[in-house]
Amino acid sequence: MLDVIGSSLFSLLWKMLGSTPEKIEPLELGAWQDAVIFNLPTTEADPMLEKIVQDYLQTLKQEGLDSDRQGVWLQSDWQKLVSHQGTDPLSAASLTKIATTLAALGKWGADHQFVTKIFYTGEINEGILEGDLIVFGEGDPFFVWEEAFTLGNALNQLGLRQVKGNLLINHQFYMNYESDSLKAGKLLKQALDPKLWSSPVKELFKSLPITTPRPQLVITGEVKLPKYAPTKSQLLLIHNSLTLSDILKQMNIYSNNKMSQMLTDEIGGAKEVARYAATVTGIAPAEIQLINGSGLGVENRVSPRAASQMLIAINNLLKPHKLDVMDLFPVAGRDNVGTVEDRAIPAGTAVKTGTLNQVSALAGVIRLDQERRIWFSLINYGWQIEYFRKQQDLFLQSLAEHWQLAPQDFYAQENTEIYLGDPERNLLP
Repeated sequence: MLDVIGSSLFSLLWKMLGSTPEKIEPLELGAWQDAVIFNLPTTEADPMLEKIVQDYLQTLKQEGLDSDRQGVWLQSDWQKLVSHQGTDPLSAASLTKIATTLAALGKWGADHQFVTKIFYTGEINEGILEGDLIVFGEGDPFFVWEEAFTLGNALNQLGLRQVKGNLLINHQFYMNYESDSLKAGKLLKQALDPKLWSSPVKELFKSLPITTPRPQLVITGEVKLPKYAPTKSQLLLIHNSLTLSDILKQMNIYSNNKMSQMLTDEIGGAKEVARYAATVTGIAPAEIQLINGSGLGVENRVSPRAASQMLIAINNLLKPHKLDVMDLFPVAGRDNVGTVEDRAIPAGTAVKTGTLNQVSALAGVIRLDQERRIWFSLINYGWQIEYFRKQQDLFLQSLAEHWQLAPQDFYAQENTEIYLGDPERNLLP
């Protein structure tokens, strides 16, 4: 049942996973002549839209906020509606995660699953491995406690109860959002042995289905990051992650900085993410300037137009999978957790938030009906973060009132809970 992996091939793979990823090239997003052209009530100049934007900016100005530091962009699927500083690259905080989302979909596709392979050296006799256990990750940013528990149970089902050697980890194994692979390996060792669990871990385990057994795998050796792959290793188990679409949804709902940075690193870094996003949208590179994947730092700059264009590009990449942006970003009235909690955004609006000490941003899409959408981006600069959030929500409410919307009828699909720790994602080689 166990396949012997040649040491030269395994070493090559080990080295490859530490190498710089290749550039990702734009996917075909659909020809302009194939676009659905519809009759929006705003295909011509809409004085009311202009008034809503000007009232919004005037309200900010009355608080002493410089209008030149506030960006606004509104467009339909195919036409600009209103713009204020719309093409200026502004500090965008976590709107940078829109670029990460776009580049990740371009590199891997919505259905991609990150693979973690388990190898061993030596021999297994009566449940005891006289050798090392090897974890060969491929950059799964959402390998958390629940995934580790079910991985341990799968190893137990194969008869493994004790490892007398070491736990060897490669540099692309992450756990619990920890990108330091040595620390991630120590977390995995803890997860596999209930005697090492802390009280929070014990409580978390209780959230799993009641039929979930506790893993029982004692590793007596140390956690190490070998420079080279061990020789004569045998493949024992394959663990598949959640799909990339599920991972991105969780990243965006909670605006998880560490997940976004891990994905950015696997793609090839912030510059590669920015390059791909600019290329696939046709936006000038100056409008997408990134220094990291998290959005932390005012040097991350995105224009309001670029934020909306990236969301449209994401939507186009998702169409072949029968998904859209509402499946990857929090939707007001559906996902009342994370970044949309305690917001007064009109129900059915999909959004991405962004917050730094002096930046508050909000970009997303309002669905007028099953076919028509309005894409918007608001980027505010100043210290009044809570005030900005309130005014952003009121701005969207004004738009919803203007179009007399009932967007709760147009959810992409009902919210469904992901299944962390699904044993079906553990496979025999």
